[in-house]
Amino acid sequence: MTEWWRGGVIYQVYPRSFQDSNGDGVGDLAGIIDRLDHIASLGVDCIWLSPLTQSPQADMGYDVSDYVQVDPLFGTLQDFDLLIEKAHALGLKVIMDQVVSHTSSLHPWFLESAFSRDNAKADWYVWADANPDGTPPNNWLSVFGGSAWEWHTARKQYYLHNFLTSQPDLNFHNPAVQDAVIEVMRFWLDRGLDGFRLDTVNYYFHDAKLRSNPPLPELNGKPATNPYDMQSHKFSKSQPENMDWLRKVRALLNDYPGTTTVGEVGDDERGLELMKQYTSGSDLLHMCYSFDFLGPKFSAAHFRSKVEAFFADGATGWPCWSFSNHDVIRHMTRWTPFSVSSADLSRQAIALMLTLKGSAGLYQGEELGLPEADILFEELTDPRGKRFWPEDKGRDGCRTPMPWQHNLAHAGFTHGKPWLPVKHAAVALSVDLQEADPNSSLHYYRQILAWRKNHPALKTGDIAFFDCDEPVLAYMRTDGNKDLVCVFNLSAEARTVTVGGVELVLEPVSHNAELSGTTLTLGPNGFAILPAPAGEGSVRYQG
Repeated sequence: MTEWWRGGVIYQVYPRSFQDSNGDGVGDLAGIIDRLDHIASLGVDCIWLSPLTQSPQADMGYDVSDYVQVDPLFGTLQDFDLLIEKAHALGLKVIMDQVVSHTSSLHPWFLESAFSRDNAKADWYVWADANPDGTPPNNWLSVFGGSAWEWHTARKQYYLHNFLTSQPDLNFHNPAVQDAVIEVMRFWLDRGLDGFRLDTVNYYFHDAKLRSNPPLPELNGKPATNPYDMQSHKFSKSQPENMDWLRKVRALLNDYPGTTTVGEVGDDERGLELMKQYTSGSDLLHMCYSFDFLGPKFSAAHFRSKVEAFFADGATGWPCWSFSNHDVIRHMTRWTPFSVSSADLSRQAIALMLTLKGSAGLYQGEELGLPEADILFEELTDPRGKRFWPEDKGRDGCRTPMPWQHNLAHAGFTHGKPWLPVKHAAVALSVDLQEADPNSSLHYYRQILAWRKNHPALKTGDIAFFDCDEPVLAYMRTDGNKDLVCVFNLSAEARTVTVGGVELVLEPVSHNAELSGTTLTLGPNGFAILPAPAGEGSVRYQG
Protein backbone atom coordinates (compact mmCIF):
# COMPACT_ATOMS: atom_id res chain seq x y z
CA MET A 1 0.00 0.00 0.00
CA THR A 2 1.71 3.18 -1.19
CA GLU A 3 -0.28 5.44 1.15
CA TRP A 4 0.47 3.49 4.34
CA TRP A 5 1.46 6.81 5.91
CA ARG A 6 -2.06 8.28 5.66
CA GLY A 7 -3.46 7.63 9.11
CA GLY A 8 -0.34 5.69 10.00
CA VAL A 9 1.46 5.73 13.34
CA ILE A 10 5.12 6.79 13.47
CA TYR A 11 7.33 5.99 16.48
CA GLN A 12 10.25 8.34 17.03
CA VAL A 13 13.53 6.80 18.16
CA TYR A 14 16.11 9.17 19.62
CA PRO A 15 19.18 6.99 18.97
CA ARG A 16 21.38 8.50 21.68
CA SER A 17 18.87 7.41 24.31
CA PHE A 18 17.27 4.21 23.08
CA GLN A 19 19.79 1.41 23.78
CA ASP A 20 23.57 1.38 24.13
CA SER A 21 25.20 -1.84 22.93
CA ASN A 22 28.90 -1.12 23.57
CA GLY A 23 29.01 0.57 26.97
CA ASP A 24 30.10 4.03 25.85
CA GLY A 25 26.96 5.51 27.37
CA VAL A 26 25.45 6.58 24.04
CA GLY A 27 22.72 4.64 22.26
CA ASP A 28 23.56 3.20 18.86
CA LEU A 29 22.22 1.35 15.82
CA ALA A 30 23.08 -2.07 17.22
CA GLY A 31 21.08 -1.18 20.32
CA ILE A 32 18.09 -0.13 18.24
CA ILE A 33 18.28 -3.39 16.31
CA ASP A 34 18.24 -5.31 19.60
CA ARG A 35 15.07 -3.46 20.64
CA LEU A 36 13.15 -3.54 17.35
CA ASP A 37 10.89 -6.29 18.69
CA HIS A 38 9.67 -3.90 21.39
CA ILE A 39 8.71 -1.30 18.79
CA ALA A 40 7.05 -3.89 16.57
CA SER A 41 5.07 -5.22 19.54
CA LEU A 42 3.37 -1.83 19.93
CA GLY A 43 1.67 -2.13 16.56
CA VAL A 44 3.06 1.05 14.98
CA ASP A 45 3.67 1.39 11.25
CA CYS A 46 6.98 3.20 11.05
CA ILE A 47 10.11 4.27 12.92
CA TRP A 48 11.51 7.78 12.66
CA LEU A 49 15.22 7.86 13.48
CA SER A 50 16.60 11.16 14.78
CA PRO A 51 19.95 12.18 13.22
CA LEU A 52 22.48 9.43 12.60
CA THR A 53 24.80 11.05 10.10
CA GLN A 54 28.33 12.18 10.83
CA SER A 55 28.45 15.21 13.09
CA PRO A 56 30.62 16.94 15.68
CA GLN A 57 27.48 16.70 17.87
CA ALA A 58 27.39 20.39 18.83
CA ASP A 59 23.61 20.13 18.54
CA MET A 60 23.25 16.37 19.02
CA GLY A 61 23.51 15.50 15.34
CA TYR A 62 21.52 18.40 13.94
CA ASP A 63 24.85 19.78 12.70
CA VAL A 64 25.87 17.45 9.88
CA SER A 65 29.45 17.24 8.65
CA ASP A 66 28.93 14.35 6.20
CA TYR A 67 25.48 13.55 4.83
CA VAL A 68 26.33 10.08 3.52
CA GLN A 69 28.14 8.57 6.50
CA VAL A 70 26.80 7.23 9.78
CA ASP A 71 28.45 8.88 12.75
CA PRO A 72 30.84 6.41 14.45
CA LEU A 73 29.00 7.10 17.72
CA PHE A 74 26.08 5.15 16.29
CA GLY A 75 27.82 2.56 14.13
CA THR A 76 28.36 2.06 10.41
CA LEU A 77 26.48 2.07 7.14
CA GLN A 78 26.41 -1.70 7.41
CA ASP A 79 24.63 -1.38 10.77
CA PHE A 80 22.15 0.95 9.11
CA ASP A 81 21.49 -1.54 6.32
CA LEU A 82 20.96 -4.31 8.89
CA LEU A 83 18.49 -2.14 10.81
CA ILE A 84 16.50 -1.48 7.63
CA GLU A 85 16.50 -5.18 6.79
CA LYS A 86 15.31 -6.31 10.22
CA ALA A 87 12.72 -3.52 10.53
CA HIS A 88 11.24 -4.42 7.15
CA ALA A 89 11.13 -8.07 8.16
CA LEU A 90 9.07 -7.02 11.19
CA GLY A 91 6.69 -5.03 9.01
CA LEU A 92 8.08 -1.65 10.05
CA LYS A 93 8.87 1.22 7.70
CA VAL A 94 11.88 3.41 8.53
CA ILE A 95 12.32 7.13 7.94
CA MET A 96 15.15 9.32 9.19
CA ASP A 97 15.86 12.94 9.96
CA GLN A 98 17.13 14.90 6.99
CA VAL A 99 18.75 18.09 8.29
CA VAL A 100 19.46 20.19 5.22
CA SER A 101 18.46 23.75 6.05
CA HIS A 102 21.94 24.05 7.55
CA THR A 103 25.13 22.02 7.97
CA SER A 104 27.95 21.90 10.47
CA SER A 105 30.64 24.53 10.04
CA LEU A 106 32.98 21.54 9.68
CA HIS A 107 31.19 20.26 6.59
CA PRO A 108 33.52 20.29 3.54
CA TRP A 109 30.97 22.40 1.67
CA PHE A 110 31.23 25.17 4.24
CA LEU A 111 35.01 24.94 4.56
CA GLU A 112 35.29 25.48 0.82
CA SER A 113 32.64 28.21 0.74
CA ALA A 114 34.34 30.09 3.57
CA PHE A 115 37.78 29.96 1.96
CA SER A 116 37.17 32.77 -0.52
CA ARG A 117 34.47 34.70 -2.36
CA ASP A 118 35.21 33.18 -5.75
CA ASN A 119 35.49 29.41 -5.27
CA ALA A 120 33.09 26.80 -6.67
CA LYS A 121 30.97 26.79 -3.52
CA ALA A 122 31.28 30.45 -2.61
CA ASP A 123 27.53 30.93 -2.93
CA TRP A 124 26.44 27.67 -1.27
CA TYR A 125 25.80 29.43 2.05
CA VAL A 126 24.19 32.76 2.93
CA TRP A 127 26.91 35.39 2.99
CA ALA A 128 26.45 39.15 3.35
CA ASP A 129 28.60 42.23 3.74
CA ALA A 130 28.61 44.16 6.97
CA ASN A 131 26.88 47.49 7.29
CA PRO A 132 29.23 50.49 7.02
CA ASP A 133 29.51 50.54 10.82
CA GLY A 134 30.44 46.84 10.93
CA THR A 135 27.11 45.59 12.24
CA PRO A 136 25.26 42.63 10.69
CA PRO A 137 23.19 43.22 7.52
CA ASN A 138 19.83 43.03 9.35
CA ASN A 139 18.17 42.25 12.68
CA TRP A 140 17.59 38.51 12.23
CA LEU A 141 18.06 36.51 15.42
CA SER A 142 19.19 32.97 16.17
CA VAL A 143 16.83 30.47 17.78
CA PHE A 144 19.62 29.78 20.29
CA GLY A 145 20.13 33.44 21.21
CA GLY A 146 21.91 36.47 19.79
CA SER A 147 22.29 37.56 16.20
CA ALA A 148 21.70 35.08 13.38
CA TRP A 149 24.85 36.48 11.72
CA GLU A 150 28.43 35.48 12.49
CA TRP A 151 31.50 37.29 11.19
CA HIS A 152 34.01 35.24 9.20
CA THR A 153 37.47 36.77 9.06
CA ALA A 154 38.69 34.98 5.93
CA ARG A 155 35.81 36.16 3.73
CA LYS A 156 35.36 39.39 5.67
CA GLN A 157 31.63 38.79 5.54
CA TYR A 158 28.84 37.60 7.79
CA TYR A 159 27.21 34.19 7.33
CA LEU A 160 23.66 33.29 8.37
CA HIS A 161 22.97 30.73 11.11
CA ASN A 162 19.42 30.33 12.35
CA PHE A 163 20.69 28.10 15.14
CA LEU A 164 24.25 27.75 16.56
CA THR A 165 27.13 29.70 15.05
CA SER A 166 28.51 26.27 14.07
CA GLN A 167 25.34 25.60 12.00
CA PRO A 168 25.63 27.82 8.91
CA ASP A 169 22.56 27.99 6.67
CA LEU A 170 22.68 26.62 3.14
CA ASN A 171 21.65 28.98 0.36
CA PHE A 172 18.67 27.32 -1.32
CA HIS A 173 18.42 30.19 -3.80
CA ASN A 174 21.38 28.46 -5.47
CA PRO A 175 20.19 25.61 -7.78
CA ALA A 176 23.47 23.75 -7.21
CA VAL A 177 22.62 23.46 -3.50
CA GLN A 178 19.21 22.05 -4.33
CA ASP A 179 20.76 19.49 -6.67
CA ALA A 180 23.30 18.43 -4.04
CA VAL A 181 20.58 17.94 -1.42
CA ILE A 182 18.49 15.87 -3.83
CA GLU A 183 21.47 13.58 -4.38
CA VAL A 184 21.90 13.18 -0.62
CA MET A 185 18.28 12.11 -0.32
CA ARG A 186 18.64 9.73 -3.25
CA PHE A 187 21.62 8.07 -1.54
CA TRP A 188 19.49 7.05 1.43
CA LEU A 189 16.43 6.08 -0.60
CA ASP A 190 18.64 3.79 -2.66
CA ARG A 191 19.64 2.04 0.58
CA GLY A 192 16.01 1.14 1.25
CA LEU A 193 14.96 4.05 3.49
CA ASP A 194 11.21 4.69 3.41
CA GLY A 195 11.38 8.47 3.57
CA PHE A 196 12.38 11.48 5.61
CA ARG A 197 11.40 13.65 8.51
CA LEU A 198 12.46 17.03 7.16
CA ASP A 199 13.92 19.14 9.94
CA THR A 200 12.97 22.85 10.00
CA VAL A 201 11.23 22.49 6.66
CA ASN A 202 10.20 26.15 6.51
CA TYR A 203 13.75 27.45 7.11
CA TYR A 204 15.20 26.51 3.73
CA PHE A 205 14.75 29.89 2.08
CA HIS A 206 15.46 33.38 3.36
CA ASP A 207 14.39 36.72 1.91
CA ALA A 208 16.84 37.41 -0.91
CA LYS A 209 16.75 41.15 -0.13
CA LEU A 210 17.72 40.48 3.50
CA ARG A 211 15.00 42.76 4.85
CA SER A 212 14.78 43.09 8.63
CA ASN A 213 12.00 41.36 10.54
CA PRO A 214 9.31 43.46 12.21
CA PRO A 215 8.59 43.13 15.94
CA LEU A 216 5.92 40.76 17.16
CA PRO A 217 3.10 43.10 18.22
CA GLU A 218 1.44 40.62 20.58
CA LEU A 219 4.26 41.00 23.11
CA ASN A 220 3.22 44.60 23.84
CA GLY A 221 6.81 45.53 24.52
CA LYS A 222 7.36 42.79 27.11
CA PRO A 223 10.68 40.98 26.75
CA ALA A 224 10.71 37.22 26.21
CA THR A 225 13.06 34.66 27.75
CA ASN A 226 14.53 34.25 24.28
CA PRO A 227 14.63 37.47 22.19
CA TYR A 228 13.98 35.33 19.11
CA ASP A 229 10.38 35.19 20.30
CA MET A 230 10.07 38.97 20.09
CA GLN A 231 10.22 39.06 16.28
CA SER A 232 7.75 38.27 13.57
CA HIS A 233 9.96 36.14 11.32
CA LYS A 234 8.51 37.50 8.11
CA PHE A 235 11.74 37.51 6.12
CA SER A 236 14.14 35.08 7.81
CA LYS A 237 12.08 31.94 7.06
CA SER A 238 8.82 30.59 5.56
CA GLN A 239 9.43 32.20 2.17
CA PRO A 240 7.22 31.54 -0.91
CA GLU A 241 10.13 30.06 -2.89
CA ASN A 242 9.95 27.03 -0.62
CA MET A 243 6.94 25.67 -2.50
CA ASP A 244 8.84 24.97 -5.73
CA TRP A 245 11.64 23.31 -3.78
CA LEU A 246 9.21 21.02 -1.99
CA ARG A 247 7.82 19.99 -5.38
CA LYS A 248 11.32 18.86 -6.35
CA VAL A 249 11.52 16.79 -3.17
CA ARG A 250 8.14 15.18 -3.89
CA ALA A 251 9.16 14.42 -7.47
CA LEU A 252 12.16 12.52 -6.10
CA LEU A 253 10.03 10.58 -3.62
CA ASN A 254 7.62 9.66 -6.42
CA ASP A 255 10.48 7.69 -7.99
CA TYR A 256 10.41 5.47 -4.88
CA PRO A 257 6.81 4.26 -4.45
CA GLY A 258 5.70 3.83 -0.86
CA THR A 259 8.11 6.41 0.56
CA THR A 260 6.96 9.46 2.48
CA THR A 261 7.90 12.83 3.94
CA VAL A 262 7.02 14.52 7.23
CA GLY A 263 7.89 18.20 7.44
CA GLU A 264 8.58 19.97 10.73
CA VAL A 265 7.04 23.44 10.57
CA GLY A 266 8.57 25.78 13.15
CA ASP A 267 6.53 28.96 12.93
CA ASP A 268 4.44 30.12 15.88
CA GLU A 269 2.53 32.65 13.78
CA ARG A 270 1.79 30.64 10.63
CA GLY A 271 2.42 27.01 11.59
CA LEU A 272 -1.01 25.62 10.74
CA GLU A 273 -1.29 27.67 7.56
CA LEU A 274 2.10 26.41 6.37
CA MET A 275 1.18 22.81 7.23
CA LYS A 276 -1.80 23.13 4.91
CA GLN A 277 0.20 24.81 2.15
CA TYR A 278 3.08 22.36 2.23
CA THR A 279 0.85 19.26 2.01
CA SER A 280 -1.89 20.46 -0.34
CA GLY A 281 -2.55 18.54 -3.53
CA SER A 282 -0.34 15.64 -4.57
CA ASP A 283 2.90 17.35 -5.60
CA LEU A 284 4.20 18.67 -2.27
CA LEU A 285 4.95 16.96 1.04
CA HIS A 286 2.92 13.98 2.21
CA MET A 287 2.55 15.24 5.81
CA CYS A 288 3.60 18.07 8.11
CA TYR A 289 3.43 18.73 11.81
CA SER A 290 3.71 21.94 13.77
CA PHE A 291 4.02 22.72 17.47
CA ASP A 292 0.29 23.33 17.97
CA PHE A 293 -0.16 20.29 20.22
CA LEU A 294 3.36 20.39 21.69
CA GLY A 295 2.67 23.16 24.19
CA PRO A 296 0.82 23.60 27.49
CA LYS A 297 -2.67 24.18 26.04
CA PHE A 298 -5.08 21.37 26.92
CA SER A 299 -8.67 22.30 26.18
CA ALA A 300 -11.50 21.16 23.97
CA ALA A 301 -11.52 24.49 22.14
CA HIS A 302 -7.81 24.24 21.38
CA PHE A 303 -7.87 20.74 19.92
CA ARG A 304 -11.06 21.38 17.98
CA SER A 305 -9.94 24.71 16.54
CA LYS A 306 -6.65 23.37 15.20
CA VAL A 307 -8.12 20.25 13.59
CA GLU A 308 -11.08 22.13 12.10
CA ALA A 309 -8.81 24.88 10.79
CA PHE A 310 -6.54 22.39 9.08
CA PHE A 311 -9.36 20.64 7.23
CA ALA A 312 -11.43 23.77 6.52
CA ASP A 313 -12.31 24.90 2.99
CA GLY A 314 -11.89 21.49 1.42
CA ALA A 315 -8.20 21.30 2.31
CA THR A 316 -6.41 18.38 0.66
CA GLY A 317 -3.34 18.30 2.91
CA TRP A 318 -2.57 15.85 5.67
CA PRO A 319 -1.33 16.44 9.23
CA CYS A 320 0.78 14.27 11.50
CA TRP A 321 -0.22 15.20 15.04
CA SER A 322 2.08 14.61 17.99
CA PHE A 323 2.01 15.47 21.67
CA SER A 324 5.70 14.90 22.53
CA ASN A 325 9.07 14.77 20.82
CA HIS A 326 12.77 15.40 21.47
CA ASP A 327 12.38 19.19 21.51
CA VAL A 328 9.59 19.78 24.04
CA ILE A 329 8.64 18.97 27.62
CA ARG A 330 6.92 15.58 27.66
CA HIS A 331 3.14 15.88 27.62
CA MET A 332 2.80 13.76 30.75
CA THR A 333 4.42 16.68 32.60
CA ARG A 334 2.98 19.57 30.56
CA TRP A 335 -0.60 18.43 31.10
CA THR A 336 -0.32 17.33 34.73
CA PRO A 337 -2.46 20.30 35.93
CA PHE A 338 -5.43 18.75 34.11
CA SER A 339 -5.21 15.34 35.79
CA VAL A 340 -5.07 13.65 39.17
CA SER A 341 -3.73 10.37 37.81
CA SER A 342 -0.82 9.92 35.42
CA ALA A 343 -2.28 6.54 34.39
CA ASP A 344 -5.55 8.19 33.36
CA LEU A 345 -3.77 11.01 31.52
CA SER A 346 -1.53 8.57 29.64
CA ARG A 347 -4.52 6.60 28.35
CA GLN A 348 -6.49 9.69 27.46
CA ALA A 349 -3.63 11.23 25.51
CA ILE A 350 -3.04 8.21 23.27
CA ALA A 351 -6.79 7.67 22.75
CA LEU A 352 -7.15 11.31 21.68
CA MET A 353 -4.13 11.11 19.40
CA LEU A 354 -5.33 7.95 17.68
CA THR A 355 -8.91 9.16 17.10
CA LEU A 356 -8.19 12.61 15.67
CA LYS A 357 -8.10 12.87 11.88
CA GLY A 358 -4.53 12.62 10.67
CA SER A 359 -1.44 10.51 11.20
CA ALA A 360 0.07 10.05 14.64
CA GLY A 361 3.59 10.64 15.93
CA LEU A 362 4.66 8.90 19.14
CA TYR A 363 7.89 9.63 20.98
CA GLN A 364 9.94 6.86 22.58
CA GLY A 365 8.93 6.30 26.20
CA GLU A 366 5.50 7.76 25.61
CA GLU A 367 4.12 4.21 25.75
CA LEU A 368 5.48 4.01 29.31
CA GLY A 369 3.90 7.29 30.40
CA LEU A 370 7.34 8.81 31.03
CA PRO A 371 7.36 12.28 32.59
CA GLU A 372 9.92 14.99 31.94
CA ALA A 373 13.16 14.24 33.79
CA ASP A 374 14.40 16.82 36.29
CA ILE A 375 17.87 17.64 34.97
CA LEU A 376 20.40 19.55 37.07
CA PHE A 377 22.44 22.34 35.51
CA GLU A 378 25.67 20.35 35.85
CA GLU A 379 24.02 17.48 33.94
CA LEU A 380 23.02 19.61 30.94
CA THR A 381 24.26 18.90 27.43
CA ASP A 382 21.74 20.97 25.44
CA PRO A 383 23.14 24.32 24.24
CA ARG A 384 19.71 25.94 24.55
CA GLY A 385 19.40 24.93 28.20
CA LYS A 386 22.90 26.19 28.99
CA ARG A 387 22.11 29.51 27.34
CA PHE A 388 18.71 30.24 28.91
CA TRP A 389 18.88 28.42 32.28
CA PRO A 390 16.89 28.40 34.54
CA GLU A 391 13.87 30.02 32.83
CA ASP A 392 14.35 27.58 29.95
CA LYS A 393 15.97 24.34 31.05
CA GLY A 394 16.47 23.13 27.51
CA ARG A 395 15.56 19.81 25.96
CA ASP A 396 17.58 17.29 27.95
CA GLY A 397 14.65 16.48 30.23
CA CYS A 398 12.79 14.75 27.39
CA ARG A 399 15.91 13.09 25.96
CA THR A 400 16.99 10.92 28.89
CA PRO A 401 17.55 7.20 28.19
CA MET A 402 14.79 4.61 27.89
CA PRO A 403 14.33 2.55 31.07
CA TRP A 404 14.29 -1.13 30.11
CA GLN A 405 14.93 -3.14 33.28
CA HIS A 406 14.40 -1.68 36.74
CA ASN A 407 16.93 -3.89 38.59
CA LEU A 408 19.90 -3.14 36.34
CA ALA A 409 22.25 -0.17 36.47
CA HIS A 410 20.86 2.75 34.48
CA ALA A 411 17.70 0.69 33.96
CA GLY A 412 19.46 -1.52 31.41
CA PHE A 413 20.19 1.28 28.95
CA THR A 414 23.98 0.90 29.23
CA HIS A 415 26.64 -0.79 31.33
CA GLY A 416 28.73 2.38 31.09
CA LYS A 417 28.01 5.94 32.22
CA PRO A 418 24.98 7.25 30.31
CA TRP A 419 25.31 10.53 28.43
CA LEU A 420 22.26 11.74 30.38
CA PRO A 421 21.18 10.27 33.73
CA VAL A 422 18.32 7.82 34.15
CA LYS A 423 16.18 9.30 36.91
CA HIS A 424 14.23 7.34 39.53
CA ALA A 425 10.84 8.36 38.13
CA ALA A 426 11.76 6.70 34.83
CA VAL A 427 13.13 3.55 36.47
CA ALA A 428 9.78 3.07 38.25
CA LEU A 429 8.11 2.97 34.81
CA SER A 430 10.58 0.60 33.15
CA VAL A 431 9.54 -1.76 30.39
CA ASP A 432 10.02 -4.94 32.43
CA LEU A 433 7.76 -3.70 35.24
CA GLN A 434 5.06 -2.70 32.79
CA GLU A 435 5.30 -5.98 30.89
CA ALA A 436 4.45 -7.72 34.18
CA ASP A 437 1.45 -5.47 34.86
CA PRO A 438 -1.56 -6.12 32.60
CA ASN A 439 -3.01 -2.73 33.59
CA SER A 440 0.08 -0.77 32.61
CA SER A 441 0.32 2.08 30.11
CA LEU A 442 2.43 -0.15 27.85
CA HIS A 443 -0.27 -2.80 27.57
CA TYR A 444 -2.92 -0.16 26.95
CA TYR A 445 -0.89 1.30 24.07
CA ARG A 446 -0.72 -2.13 22.47
CA GLN A 447 -4.43 -2.66 23.01
CA ILE A 448 -5.59 0.61 21.48
CA LEU A 449 -3.14 0.46 18.55
CA ALA A 450 -4.39 -3.03 17.69
CA TRP A 451 -8.02 -1.93 18.10
CA ARG A 452 -7.53 1.09 15.83
CA LYS A 453 -6.37 -1.10 12.94
CA ASN A 454 -9.89 -2.56 12.77
CA HIS A 455 -11.54 0.85 12.37
CA PRO A 456 -10.84 2.42 8.96
CA ALA A 457 -12.82 5.51 9.98
CA LEU A 458 -10.01 6.38 12.39
CA LYS A 459 -7.31 6.17 9.75
CA THR A 460 -8.78 8.06 6.82
CA GLY A 461 -12.39 8.90 7.69
CA ASP A 462 -13.89 12.36 8.09
CA ILE A 463 -14.24 14.19 11.39
CA ALA A 464 -17.10 16.35 12.65
CA PHE A 465 -17.17 17.99 16.08
CA PHE A 466 -20.17 18.28 18.41
CA ASP A 467 -20.86 21.55 20.21
CA CYS A 468 -20.05 20.93 23.87
CA ASP A 469 -18.91 23.19 26.67
CA GLU A 470 -15.49 22.83 28.25
CA PRO A 471 -13.97 20.51 29.28
CA VAL A 472 -15.77 18.01 27.01
CA LEU A 473 -14.39 17.35 23.54
CA ALA A 474 -16.62 15.24 21.31
CA TYR A 475 -16.53 14.32 17.64
CA MET A 476 -17.61 11.70 15.13
CA ARG A 477 -15.33 9.80 12.76
CA THR A 478 -17.07 8.52 9.63
CA ASP A 479 -16.14 6.50 6.59
CA GLY A 480 -19.61 5.42 5.45
CA ASN A 481 -19.22 2.03 7.08
CA LYS A 482 -18.60 1.71 10.82
CA ASP A 483 -18.71 5.18 12.32
CA LEU A 484 -17.57 6.10 15.82
CA VAL A 485 -18.43 8.80 18.36
CA CYS A 486 -15.53 9.86 20.59
CA VAL A 487 -16.11 11.78 23.83
CA PHE A 488 -13.32 13.07 26.11
CA ASN A 489 -13.43 14.71 29.52
CA LEU A 490 -10.32 16.89 29.51
CA SER A 491 -10.37 17.55 33.25
CA ALA A 492 -9.67 16.04 36.65
CA GLU A 493 -13.34 16.13 37.68
CA ALA A 494 -16.17 13.83 36.62
CA ARG A 495 -18.62 15.01 33.95
CA THR A 496 -21.99 13.65 32.75
CA VAL A 497 -22.87 13.74 29.05
CA THR A 498 -25.97 12.76 27.09
CA VAL A 499 -25.45 10.74 23.91
CA GLY A 500 -27.83 9.73 21.15
CA GLY A 501 -27.83 7.90 17.83
CA VAL A 502 -25.21 5.44 19.05
CA GLU A 503 -25.11 1.80 20.01
CA LEU A 504 -25.45 1.69 23.77
CA VAL A 505 -22.17 -0.08 24.26
CA LEU A 506 -18.67 1.18 24.95
CA GLU A 507 -15.75 0.20 22.74
CA PRO A 508 -13.27 -1.83 24.85
CA VAL A 509 -10.61 0.91 24.80
CA SER A 510 -12.88 3.37 26.64
CA HIS A 511 -11.58 4.38 30.06
CA ASN A 512 -13.15 5.82 33.24
CA ALA A 513 -16.52 5.75 31.50
CA GLU A 514 -19.92 4.35 32.47
CA LEU A 515 -22.96 4.21 30.21
CA SER A 516 -26.49 4.03 31.61
CA GLY A 517 -29.02 4.32 28.82
CA THR A 518 -28.13 7.55 27.04
CA THR A 519 -26.32 9.00 30.05
CA LEU A 520 -22.55 8.80 29.85
CA THR A 521 -20.54 9.46 33.00
CA LEU A 522 -16.88 10.26 32.43
CA GLY A 523 -14.52 10.18 35.41
CA PRO A 524 -11.31 12.22 35.63
CA ASN A 525 -9.67 12.15 32.18
CA GLY A 526 -12.32 9.64 31.21
CA PHE A 527 -13.25 8.99 27.60
CA ALA A 528 -15.71 6.87 25.72
CA ILE A 529 -15.83 5.60 22.15
CA LEU A 530 -19.17 4.33 20.90
CA PRO A 531 -20.31 2.83 17.59
CA ALA A 532 -22.72 4.99 15.61
CA PRO A 533 -24.18 2.79 12.88
CA ALA A 534 -26.44 5.48 11.47
CA GLY A 535 -23.67 8.04 11.26
CA GLU A 536 -25.87 10.58 13.02
CA GLY A 537 -24.77 10.43 16.62
CA SER A 538 -25.23 13.30 19.05
CA VAL A 539 -23.46 14.48 22.19
CA ARG A 540 -24.80 17.11 24.57
CA TYR A 541 -22.92 18.63 27.46
CA GLN A 542 -23.53 22.01 29.05
CA GLY A 543 -21.22 22.89 31.89
